[in-house]
Amino acid sequence: MLIESKRLILRSWEDGDVNDLVEGLNNINVAKWMAGVPYPYTEDDAKSFIKKSKNQDEETKISLAIVLKENDKVIGGTEITNINRKDGTAGGGIWLNEDFQKNGYGTEAFSTKIKYCFDILKLRRIENGYFPNNEKSRKMQEKLGYKYEGLRRRKFLCLATNEYVDECITGLLKEEFIEYRS
Repeated sequence: MLIESKRLILRSWEDGDVNDLVEGLNNINVAKWMAGVPYPYTEDDAKSFIKKSKNQDEETKISLAIVLKENDKVIGGTEITNINRKDGTAGGGIWLNEDFQKNGYGTEAFSTKIKYCFDILKLRRIENGYFPNNEKSRKMQEKLGYKYEGLRRRKFLCLATNEYVDECITGLLKEEFIEYRS
């Protein structure tokens, strides 16, 4: 799978992405905002993730590498999860290598993924969330039109911190989507 935006390519994970994956996720400042990412994040973790992503059922989940067009470097990842065609819904998150944050790449990638969900998958609603105090994620979601819908108390065991964390729930209807234009 391949989805393009102005500066980025969202594509399926490849075996050659291991080093970029470890570089991006072996950072507590990134891993602490994700439930399923251990810290430290190892080469074996990356290989296992890539193998699983290649074998996933794309009817229910799509994992994508975020790649800079200018140099073909993987700078993050995003997913479309819990795809439910009957109800027209899905979820999914995003992460970016800390060295590439604050350049608009995350918003561009997330907006591109959302547009794909609405235009290609023909979904009508996307549910997301963020951990409390993750202001970058909250602001990005608000910028794209997401609305705060509630709190799931102690929802996840964060593998990076080994603590149970709350999840702030957000939702986006197709008609609320504000497409990011870089």
